[in-house]
Order: sequence, then structure tokens, then C-alpha cells
Amino acid sequence: MNYPLWIVPDIGGGWVIGIIAIFHVIISQFAVGGGVYLAMAEYKALREDRRDWLAVIKKHSYFFLLLTAVFGTVSGVGIWFSIGLVNPEATSTLIHNFVFGWAMEWVVFLVELATILVYYYSWGRISDKMHLQVGWLYAISTYFTLFIINGILTFKLSPGSEWLAVAGTGQEATRFWQAFFNPGFWPGLFLRMGICCTLAGAWSLSTCSRISDDTPKLKEEMIQWTAKWMLPLFFTMPFLLFWYIGTIPQSQQDLLKLGISTAATGVFTIVTRMIIVILVTSVTLIGFVYFTALRSPRDFKPLHAVVVVLLAACLVGSLEYVREMLRKPFIVVEHMYSNGVRKNDVAKINQEGYLKNTIWTGSSSNTVLARGEAMFRGQCMACHTITGYRPVKQLLAGRDRNAISNFLNLLHENKPDSPYFKFMPPVVGTVEEINSLGDYLDTLTPKIESTP
Repeated sequence: MNYPLWIVPDIGGGWVIGIIAIFHVIISQFAVGGGVYLAMAEYKALREDRRDWLAVIKKHSYFFLLLTAVFGTVSGVGIWFSIGLVNPEATSTLIHNFVFGWAMEWVVFLVELATILVYYYSWGRISDKMHLQVGWLYAISTYFTLFIINGILTFKLSPGSEWLAVAGTGQEATRFWQAFFNPGFWPGLFLRMGICCTLAGAWSLSTCSRISDDTPKLKEEMIQWTAKWMLPLFFTMPFLLFWYIGTIPQSQQDLLKLGISTAATGVFTIVTRMIIVILVTSVTLIGFVYFTALRSPRDFKPLHAVVVVLLAACLVGSLEYVREMLRKPFIVVEHMYSNGVRKNDVAKINQEGYLKNTIWTGSSSNTVLARGEAMFRGQCMACHTITGYRPVKQLLAGRDRNAISNFLNLLHENKPDSPYFKFMPPVVGTVEEINSLGDYLDTLTPKIESTP
């Protein structure tokens, strides 16, 4: 624990990140797909001299500006704030390894922010040709934002052997390009581009649904044209997912297979449940869009658009959740565990002690229980809470002190045949520290009273 701990009762810090991140992803990926949507819609309207289309596109660009530039930017800052508090070690790794990448992203983001402001406020003030060029400049800048962020996000799941070879040596930045163009880069990029187009269609339908019924032909044309933006992903997603999964490390593929295989036995892991949600949501979304937007566009109402956005949000959130779960027990696969402990440091920590150089214990570590609490906060609370999400009290309920000790030894040894090996990081530290953790957990564990 080189940093102070940020403890969020009941839901845990991970869900704080998750809630903000899902909200941000739904908006930011709409910014990418929606930028291309605006440019292509305006190009079509100008080519066909459809001024009625341009009026709708202008109205949509205002909604687009508010949602992406305001809420997207604020939620992006929220992600940085939350990840820096919840997992500062991992955040530090991403910052130090991708300094050049983050610098590029900020330059592109400034271009993106400037062009969308110019795009909206220059309607009717510059020539149609120049206005369309501004729109294309915005679309290109958003694509490059996706390009850069995708390299950093896919790195966490598939950092690649070349970067892992120097991980922990201080030379990680010398493998910047190998880490950036990691094995999952290209399939991840194409998959996200498809999701961006889907979200562009989903959010844009909300604008099209408010077109007056006094212009039924305009409403029909724009809703059908917009709905078609959502179709490509549904036909390409299985192939893109298969490609993407094939690039992740075998250990993480095994975690996915574990989640799928348990369904046959009636045991549904989180991964299994999320895959079911993805499949059901995808089928529901494409069916709903087909029967309401494509088949009956003139009857498409704002409430229908709300349903489409919610279904798209559920689909994207489930995909992001599965991606996060597939990294277990790591936060950077094969380099850093989810609790911030580096894989290469495990042996050293077991010998020297986890608390030896820890100054952020949160309380005095002069007593056994205080040391145990410090161990719990540093190694367990990244994923667990005491009584809320993944509660320790519930997970350990009924275990006596000896059972808790056996459980901790199983995690400490971290053998490949352990049932926890694939999704829980090892408990690290000296024997005394682990015993202290066991004593502390024993005070949290409800005991089942035996009947006479």
C-alpha cells in the first residue's frame, strides 16, 4: 500500500468506477459514431438538396453537443478521479507507460472539442461546403480518440509478451508501441467501431422520433435511415467477438470457458450471466428496432427511442462488464493483480512482509487485529466489502478460525489446481501477517450456533 486507501462502504470502489465508466462509455462511443453520423447525414442532405433534413440534423447537433461535450467530458474526469482513488497503482502504471499516448489523446480531444463547438455554432454562418468539412474534421478527430484509447484499454487485457518481458524493470516505456499495438488492438478497435455505430443510431433515433407528424415522409425517411446504422454490428458482432477472444491470453480464455461450462451444471457464474444478458439484449434490440423503426417508422415515438437507448446501454454495459471480468485476477494481465500487487513482487513480499514498508495502514498496526485490518483493506477491499457487495461476512459465514486459516493458506499458496486460482489474487505476506488477517476475518464472521 504505497497510497492511502479510499474505502466506499457497501458498494465498494469498483462499482463507483463501473457506474461512472458505463455512463461515460455510452456517451463517448456515441461521440465517435455520432460524429460520423452527423457528417454523413449532412452530406446526404446537401447532395439531395434536402433542407428539411438539415433542420433535423441541426437540432440533433445541439443535443449531440450537450450530451457529448458536457456530460461526456464531466464523466471522463470522473473516471480519472475514481480510478486514481480506487487503484492508484494501476493508474500509475497506465500513466507512466503511456505518457506519450495520453499526450496525443489530449491534443486530439482539444481538436474534437473545438470542432464540435464550431460545427454547431456555425450553422448558417459559413458555406455549406465548409460546414461539412468541419463536420468531417470532428468525425476524424473522434475516431483518433477511439484509436488511442482502444490501445490503452486492450493493453490491460492483452499486454503482450514483449512488454511483459520488461515489466517491473523500469524499462516499460521502451516497449510503448508493442504495448499499444498489443494482440487485442485491432479486433478491439473494429468491435468498438461497430458499437459506436450502434450507439449513434440509438441516440439519434431519440431526435428523429420527435419529428412532427405533420411531415410523415420526412420522419419515415430519417428514422429508417438512422435505424440502419444499428444493423451492421448485429451481423458482425459474433465474428468480431470470436476474433477478439482469440487474442487474449489463454489463462483469460480459460476463465471465459469456466463461466460457460458451469451453465450445464446449473451453476451460473457472473460471466455466464452477463453472456446470457448480452445474447438476450442483442436479440431484443434488433427485433425491437426492426419492428418499430424499420417497419413502422411513422408510429415511432419518443418512448420507443427511450427503450432503444436503454437496451443499447444494457448491451454496452454488459460487454464492458465481461471485458473487466475477463481480466480476473489481474488488473493488468500477468503483471498486476486486482489489489495492486505486482506478480513479480509476490515472492519478495512473502519474504519481507506486506506491511513492512506500508505507511497507509489507516490505524495503528501495533496490535494483531490492527495488522489484520490493514491486510484486509490493502488486499481484499479492492473487490470485497464487509457487508455490501461481495460481503466477507456472508462469504465466510459459518467458518471457524481453523476453516478461515485453511482458506487463507489456499489463497496464499495460489496453486493452479486451486478453485480460486483463476479469479482471485494470492494473499501475500509473511506467516504472521496472514495469521493476523485470519484473526481479523474471524471477528467479522458470523458463527453458526450448534444446537444441543
